[in-house]
Amino acid sequence: MTDIQCVVDAKALLGEGVCWDPQEQCLWWLDIFAQAIHRYEPKTGQTNTISTPMRPGCLAVRHQGGLVLAMGDGFYFVDPLREQFESIANVEADIPETRMNDGKTDRQGRFWSGTVFESEGQTPRPIGSLYRLSAELTTQRTATGFVCSNGLAWSPDSSRLYFTDSSTPYVWQWDFDASTGEMERQRVFINLSSEQAVGDGATVDADGCYWLTLPFKGKVQQYDPDGKLMRAISLPTDTPTCCEFGGPELDILYVSTATLRRPDEQLRNQPWAGGLLAIDAGAKGLPGTAFAG
Repeated sequence: MTDIQCVVDAKALLGEGVCWDPQEQCLWWLDIFAQAIHRYEPKTGQTNTISTPMRPGCLAVRHQGGLVLAMGDGFYFVDPLREQFESIANVEADIPETRMNDGKTDRQGRFWSGTVFESEGQTPRPIGSLYRLSAELTTQRTATGFVCSNGLAWSPDSSRLYFTDSSTPYVWQWDFDASTGEMERQRVFINLSSEQAVGDGATVDADGCYWLTLPFKGKVQQYDPDGKLMRAISLPTDTPTCCEFGGPELDILYVSTATLRRPDEQLRNQPWAGGLLAIDAGAKGLPGTAFAG
């Protein structure tokens, strides 16, 4: 039986953006709807929270110190100690129906984030895109035509990029040029149609297996490098949202979850809903790369 613990009972509205900081030996993660950045230190159990001026989507540790954050309509630097935010670039300021969502750094130190359609009362439209932020702080739109960007990850050798649109049952893969950050030849990697599921946040382990959260199905699933399902881990809450390996040995799978503002009666049997979970998954992750800019 897989060992699962709730290490931070945050009751997050929409937990996301899990990122392990190897220098500080801490985990950064977000609550998008609560507009918050959380910091969790496994050794001490200490937690801290920073409020954000807009809904955050994802973050990464910065090589020069502090964090880089995708938030609202663009990219920002964050000084966690002073709780200060510095705008780097607006990428969809002209599209009020979208905001920045899932993302992370590639192994060459570039920061990536895609956008999600989020406009109350409107039918979702595939107007979101995936963006790359270089170490020189230039931005490039690399793919477009999505409703909800998610599931970003790379194979251990950086030859493949994985990505999903959570309005579809598909996880795609592209050939990836690590030297330039360019992607080409899109094709289906995983098809979740038979499970009537969609994917959310994801990561890749040291063996090249892809780990994907399945919101509303209460699962994290492991796929081999060919996209074949190897393992499904059932969770004690129905809405996992993002996963990443952390800990000194990178052998703990941390999973963020969400309550989605649901009333207590709907979560009566889910006391850990919205919590940060730690799973002994029997696998190890890959060392993360700080943003080079």
